[in-house]
Amino acid sequence: MSRTASGKNGTWRNWGGNVAARPAREVTPASVDELAEAVRRAAEDGLKVKAVGTGHSFTSIAATDGVLIRPQLLTGIRNIDRDNMTVTVEAGTPLKRLNLALAREGLSLTNMGDIMEQTVSGATSTGTHGTGRESASIAAQIKGLELVTADGSVLTCSEKGTEQERALFAAARIGLGALGIVTAITFAVEPIFLLTAREEPMPFDKVLADFDELWAENEHFEFYWFPHTGSTNTKRNNRSAGPRKPVSQVSSWIEDEFLSNGVFQVAQWVGQAVPATIPTIAQVSSKALSARTYTDIPYKVFTSPRRVRFLEMEYAVPREAVTETLRELKAMLDRSGLRVSFPVEVRTAPADDITLSTASGRDSAYIAVHMVKGTPYQGYFTAAERIFTAHEGRPHWGKVHTRDAEYFAGVYPRFGEFTALRDRLDPDRLFQNDYLRRVLGA
Repeated sequence: MSRTASGKNGTWRNWGGNVAARPAREVTPASVDELAEAVRRAAEDGLKVKAVGTGHSFTSIAATDGVLIRPQLLTGIRNIDRDNMTVTVEAGTPLKRLNLALAREGLSLTNMGDIMEQTVSGATSTGTHGTGRESASIAAQIKGLELVTADGSVLTCSEKGTEQERALFAAARIGLGALGIVTAITFAVEPIFLLTAREEPMPFDKVLADFDELWAENEHFEFYWFPHTGSTNTKRNNRSAGPRKPVSQVSSWIEDEFLSNGVFQVAQWVGQAVPATIPTIAQVSSKALSARTYTDIPYKVFTSPRRVRFLEMEYAVPREAVTETLRELKAMLDRSGLRVSFPVEVRTAPADDITLSTASGRDSAYIAVHMVKGTPYQGYFTAAERIFTAHEGRPHWGKVHTRDAEYFAGVYPRFGEFTALRDRLDPDRLFQNDYLRRVLGA
């Protein structure tokens, strides 16, 4: 079993740079048996245990001063079942590798988020999602799970198991690392297909006025609003019969690298140095993106590179409340004196049946606010959170928020189901940390 240190003096940091931890030891197990042994040994030594993926969460959900499990040796596809159209994958596999491997096999997930750096277990355990009228989060595409629980035993669960297994399956798909350490995930897949993406600027007021129509007419609709402007950039992804027409290399470089990463980074530096310039930069940025249409395989349409580091807060509100929430957010920014250089991202998801999914039991819309790494974000995020919570918003488990167990018990009808299951599986709170103590209660 190998042990490695991360960062200076064994300090672990997340991608956003806002969370750091100094674990007592780090373990990189090469098998499920080794992982189970590491869990048992941690319990004997009186140490807490957390698994960490690529650190893409902005909360301290993976931080620990106990044993940090790194799953990077638990990667790759275990099994492809073409009869049942499922793929079982090791928990430490990055989404990027999964997408590439599936494409080589002529397969694809139905929906995915907009970045693919995370591990499959990290992404699903925190409720990572894309946008979709009928297709939901990555976790909603799970058909089976394997996890190591607090006593070192290996459990499997699916929607077809015993009543106890089904209860575990309902909760563990988005388990927050509170129920055990996920070691393998079985996803539903389908034959690879083509998506046509249509990106085009649209006035903010028009998007809000036509939101229900835009949502209903497109399989995947999302938009970015540039604060201090009346402008958005919309994106509609729909299945296509082809032919495949990828973005040209020139267009890809201009839009995805030069504008979305290169120029955008420079704009962020200028905005940090001289905040008064931000509204002007926002006006220029919102006009720089042009309309374009392209057709490609799913992961090349759904995902894009993110090289500018930022912090993010994202809340799911009931879908019918999204336009009112956005108008309140815009009004708050207009009167606040805040200077925000990062676009606000808006996506949707249908209701699902996962106990602590942000879309559990209700059609949802996601509103994500961002600030570039290194800029003061608390004033903006606090004001935005006040608006989101007034609409019974549910924060993304891996993004900045200040909510606690009392709040979650009010916005998640099945919250008690999850905590009761946790009491049964981890009575001694081996997988506890400060974040879980806050969001789930002690």
